[in-house]
Amino acid sequence: MNAMNSEHADVLVVGGGPVGALAALRLARQGRRVLLIEARAREAEVRDARALALSWHSRELLADAGAWPDDMPSTVIDTVHVSQQGSCGRTRLDKSDLGLPHLGAVVDYPALVAGLSRALARAGVQVLWQTRVTSVKSLSQYACVEVETPQGKRLLTARLVALAEGGALAEALPGIHRRTHDYHQCAVLAEVETERPPMGVAYERFAHDGPFALLPHGERYMLVWTRSQDDAERLVAADESALRESLQQAFGERQGRILSIGPRASFPLALRQANQVVSGRVALIGNAAQTMHPVAAQGLNLGLRDAVGLCQALEGAGDPGDARALKRYAAARRLDSHAVVGFTHGLIKLFDGHHPLQNALRGIGMTTLDALPALRRKFAGHLVFGVQG
Repeated sequence: MNAMNSEHADVLVVGGGPVGALAALRLARQGRRVLLIEARAREAEVRDARALALSWHSRELLADAGAWPDDMPSTVIDTVHVSQQGSCGRTRLDKSDLGLPHLGAVVDYPALVAGLSRALARAGVQVLWQTRVTSVKSLSQYACVEVETPQGKRLLTARLVALAEGGALAEALPGIHRRTHDYHQCAVLAEVETERPPMGVAYERFAHDGPFALLPHGERYMLVWTRSQDDAERLVAADESALRESLQQAFGERQGRILSIGPRASFPLALRQANQVVSGRVALIGNAAQTMHPVAAQGLNLGLRDAVGLCQALEGAGDPGDARALKRYAAARRLDSHAVVGFTHGLIKLFDGHHPLQNALRGIGMTTLDALPALRRKFAGHLVFGVQG
């Protein structure tokens, strides 16, 4: 993955995370000249504590791009158990509901990035490492990007720029603004050992102190617990025995006793969604288009579908920045994006409050979903494949 000698590309992808890398791989497969820009250095260690819950559909998209080798270190999810603390009612989603080998898989972020990096090298995608984009402008025939590298500043041009970074660059583009909502919460991450091994079961639990997920992670679980900012600080610094007791009380004995909880990390939670995903010759995918609450683990899955949706819209277009092709992309992604963002935001609101009547109504809803196979299959299908028009 060597830097381009030329200053021009058909498509310039900003952001070398999973979404940007997948877009670059699929665009290169179309025969386009792609340049991927990544802020980190080529050999820099990827310091990210997240374990990512990918739907089986997302896993297949990555495998198709050559980024999910057979020996990828991951743990499959066959069943998702959804419940709430202090009330009856639950829903179980199973791989048999959709006739899939598995519902999903959990992979550590560094392992996924390494797999994508190897795939980019095999595909001959050219990468500018340790390069930071400072501005993006769209003109009638091309877009231009100013970057800072260790060697100094450069100006790059492309027929299309795909932004797959955190979204700050998009805010300066004409016509784009972002809806924001600060949850005043943090996600606390930690590896958890339970008396019984996961056996392919993931848990989504709406506890009194905040929803949490337990994701199969080898022979242990990865905990993702949403807490208030003050609570998150306290849990990160807490004695392990106190945290074990708190989690055991919130989770119950479904996996037996909680034996140990490893080092903790936390990150703040907010909703950000762009009002549109195209501005001239610039398209937004992944976190540039939306970031959301981690409940139901939909953020990265939605971003990967953005990347694929953009590539599908550009299929056969001589000019990747053609306004008609980008209009197709925006239209194709609108329903899925708004439905998933609305679903995750609505879940947080729905389970905010623990009045007995609220608990009972939510319990009835989960029991009803569990008891109606057709409805359960449709719901599971939306989680795995996205919302189709």
